[in-house]
Amino acid sequence: MTNPLYDTLFGRYAGKTTPFLHLPDGSAITHNDFLSMAARYAHVFRDAGVEPGDRLAVQIEKSPQALAIYAACVQSGIVFLPLNTAYTAAEVSYFVENSGAKLLICDTANETALTPIAQSAGAQLETLDADGVGTLSAQAETMPNRFPTVTRSPDDLAAFLYTSGTTGRSKGAMLSQQNLLSNAETLVDYWKFTDQDVLLHALPIFHTHGLFVASNITLLAGGSMIFMGKFNPDQIIENMPRATSMMGVPTFYTRLLDDTRFTKALTQHMRLFISGSAPLLADTHIQFESRTGHRILERYGMTETNMNTSNPYDGERRAGTVGMPLPGVELKITDSASGETLPDGEVGQIEVRGPNVFQGYWQMPEKTAEELRGDGFFITGDLGVVDPDGYVQIVGRNKDLIISGGYNIYPKEIELVLDEQPGVLESAVVGVSHPDFGETVVGFLVASNEVGPDLDAISRNVGESLARFKHPKKLIVLPKLPRNTMGKVQKNLLREQFGDLFSS
Repeated sequence: MTNPLYDTLFGRYAGKTTPFLHLPDGSAITHNDFLSMAARYAHVFRDAGVEPGDRLAVQIEKSPQALAIYAACVQSGIVFLPLNTAYTAAEVSYFVENSGAKLLICDTANETALTPIAQSAGAQLETLDADGVGTLSAQAETMPNRFPTVTRSPDDLAAFLYTSGTTGRSKGAMLSQQNLLSNAETLVDYWKFTDQDVLLHALPIFHTHGLFVASNITLLAGGSMIFMGKFNPDQIIENMPRATSMMGVPTFYTRLLDDTRFTKALTQHMRLFISGSAPLLADTHIQFESRTGHRILERYGMTETNMNTSNPYDGERRAGTVGMPLPGVELKITDSASGETLPDGEVGQIEVRGPNVFQGYWQMPEKTAEELRGDGFFITGDLGVVDPDGYVQIVGRNKDLIISGGYNIYPKEIELVLDEQPGVLESAVVGVSHPDFGETVVGFLVASNEVGPDLDAISRNVGESLARFKHPKKLIVLPKLPRNTMGKVQKNLLREQFGDLFSS
């Protein structure tokens, strides 16, 4: 193959007028029309001097055009870098500068804020809005609708996804063509996707779940997607009779269960509901099966590896577990200190190895060496246990990661902002249980003076510095933070004491 990822996912549809994206307004985009759109974008990128191997960053709302940029990057050999739309200009600045992106595409509304950032990083700036209008589309209109696919090998990089570290410094996970393609091929077979599937797609397309799992699987299987800008219960319920499958985060399913229109009759045409990106509460499993007769299939993946494990399609889907390692993926539980493999039934850190595991962190060889062993096993940072039947259960995280509504949040990044606020001596950020988001952020502050911190002002300042999903739901002032004899903050005690803060 000239370009394995493009040829397998996209190129096979050249000239085909089969539907690919069903839009909320009732219209549809065919496979061939989608490829033509992507080809025009690829021409724009080439004319802008973006070469194979260069990085292209996008921070735009979900749209068919946004997905076509991904296809255009794959076809032209450009490394695709999608950024969360909630990131502030300051956060985007780091990603563009660190990645060395040659081109940044943003919403028109953010053009003024991001223009100096792009200029400082030596990147060109183009715009594209959710309705498909912008400087990028304007240039693309005059371009040919065919583009000569650039030759790439399975080991060539296809995408960067940034994942925060416990120090607050984000890391660019480098994903190859083979990383993405092998995982899609495994999942199509494991979850039994075919060209008859119509996937309800309400996930964002700036992270693994919505982009590389949902979209790649649909393309590989030959099916189509009902492509929604975001999760909207009314739209989901309206379109579900036309669908066969759905992928979501736990929040999607809890909100559907809160709606009386969500019934067994509504889901009778559905084949499969998949959940990931955050733990699904056992109670949600039970309620969902009772209401619909369907048992949600829960799986486990991450930015650096795509999907690692899954509950079976045929067989018992166990609540509270993420199933078993996928075919071709090795998983072991190891001792955090020694790295020795532990026997089944003992809790330890989860390590995985397989063709899905990333190539390392961009320009961070030391960090890569810390987390990616020489024998190919990746230290996930998650703590888990394997039961006698081989099912994996996630029991915690080594790195205090908070997963809220499917988004990864690293406390240190928030603590750095809180510590800078007037009246704050020090801070600690933890995740506590939340009925809607799975977990949510709580910030604990120690005052630096008798007056104490202005919590409203701090909340406003945090809003200017960090994406909305990282904002603490609550700020609590404490006389001091709990510490052990070594002086380390005992966040586990804070989680225990305030764990039911948001329970009904």
